[in-house]
Amino acid sequence: MSLRNVMFALLSMLLMTSLASASPRSTQDPQKDYLTETEADKIRDAVTPPERIKLYISFADDRLKKFQYELTRKTPEGRRGEILNGLLNDYVGCMDDAADQIEVARDKQIDIRGQLKLIESKGKEFLEILQKIDQGGPELATYKDTLQDAIEGTKDAVSDADKASKELTPVPVRRKPS
Repeated sequence: MSLRNVMFALLSMLLMTSLASASPRSTQDPQKDYLTETEADKIRDAVTPPERIKLYISFADDRLKKFQYELTRKTPEGRRGEILNGLLNDYVGCMDDAADQIEVARDKQIDIRGQLKLIESKGKEFLEILQKIDQGGPELATYKDTLQDAIEGTKDAVSDADKASKELTPVPVRRKPS
């Protein structure tokens, strides 16, 4: 083999390995996002923080219901632990994003009193469910850490909503013309 052929072979191999490493990740390691395409579209279409808060809370509610369903299935999936942890992580993502919208609304000076009450009431409801599961749900060891994160995330969201509602100025009172 001549030096020219060896150099060509080396450059070809180098080019092939660089192209292989630059290609998108395989389907074995997909980038996970906690929202479906439809849900992401709904969030993009929601222009204001109050609309987004409602959506995030409804998505969190959906994830928690799916988690409860998965716990009670008679014939569980083979990757049950992975599914349960994924649903709890998705739930936490929804609650965190709902709480983040509080700050966005504050910056834009948008009234979100109703949504703060929604976060507080649904958050307390979610917290009761999560704490009940924490007392001895099926296969608790497989999702215990993620469950603790979900409980803490819910407490944080409720606390943020409570703090924001106390900081809001009262609604102006309209007086009757005399």
